Amino acid sequence: MRLFHISEDPTITIFHPRLPERPDLDATKGLVWAINERCLPNYLTPRDCPRVCFHAGEQTTEQDRQHYLAQASHVVVIENKWLEVLKNTSLYLYEFDSNGFTLQDDIAGYYTSELTQMPINVTEIDDIEKALLEYNVELRIVDSLWDIHDEIQHTSLNWSMCRMRFAQPRH
Repeated sequence: MRLFHISEDPTITIFHPRLPERPDLDATKGLVWAINERCLPNYLTPRDCPRVCFHAGEQTTEQDRQHYLAQASHVVVIENKWLEVLKNTSLYLYEFDSNGFTLQDDIAGYYTSELTQMPINVTEIDDIEKALLEYNVELRIVDSLWDIHDEIQHTSLNWSMCRMRFAQPRH
């Protein structure tokens, strides 16, 4: 299993556990976060770019596949105001040895480690759109994420919503 951390910072040599901000986690236990390869496309955007991402899971119906995944196996939806930022951002894909990591959330692809981690490889992604295509991801551009945000939650797809606090306000 391959695990990754994506950053706009090319200089990270050591990942130290950080205390989580999520209320559902133990706030006294520092963690290093990683993402599996299946969900990696959810993070192939600028860090603060709001996005709605989805792909088929074991429970996904054929109807949802045909309706939402006609062009690709995975979809990342961003707002049009972020497209230029995406085109001008370089990302750094840090790969970890999976030893020491435990599954945090299977659908989201999250893994955590309580141990300091050193990457075993770093790859620069200087063309995010090309990288998404290589992962068979369709990048959709919309004026507002809120319609797909509300809609996708009522499907059989595996979905993730990131940085929604930076999305355009609802109208």
